Amino acid sequence: MSYSSSPHPDKTPPNRPERLDVRTLAQAGVGLRGQEPLLRFDRLSEGFSAEAAALAAGVVDWQAHGELRPAATGGQAAVWLRLQVHAAVPLCCQRCLTPVSIELQVDRWFRFVPNEASAAAEDDACEEDLLALEPPLNLYELLEDELLLALPLVPLHDVCPAPLLPVADAAALTGPADGARKNPFAALAALKIEPH
Repeated sequence: MSYSSSPHPDKTPPNRPERLDVRTLAQAGVGLRGQEPLLRFDRLSEGFSAEAAALAAGVVDWQAHGELRPAATGGQAAVWLRLQVHAAVPLCCQRCLTPVSIELQVDRWFRFVPNEASAAAEDDACEEDLLALEPPLNLYELLEDELLLALPLVPLHDVCPAPLLPVADAAALTGPADGARKNPFAALAALKIEPH
């Protein structure tokens, strides 16, 4: 695990990413950046095949920057956080079934409200992503959530390195091309006892 802050000379460094006080980060005008091993994120690495997991020595590069913006209604300034994440994730290509490295990029802004109840109340009426200031934000969980959302539904190589199965071989695996499949219960018909 590694992260660093880039404080202004007269600013106080923020809390650690595991319990981040986003308001303090925004008020201080401090940015955080870091690198985390890809395998640190358990939910993300669950989707790796055994072969792909062996290649997962990569890192997740991230940056977080907080800022205060004037409230539209003239009240207390709104707390915002910009999260930027980059990672190359080893997945299984669904065309050739070999590992494929998928580049993931995240660049999102989040607006913070006092608590979960406020977030739920405002969620339907606003376009931005809302998060609660309390409890303190676990930045690593948010990073993992965003990477999971960025995963492709069907990971594919642009050009597969392994030769694809010829059409004739594919038909042998999937059954007859004419759709005439054997009835699995046909053998049972021969055993049927006719009533007298």
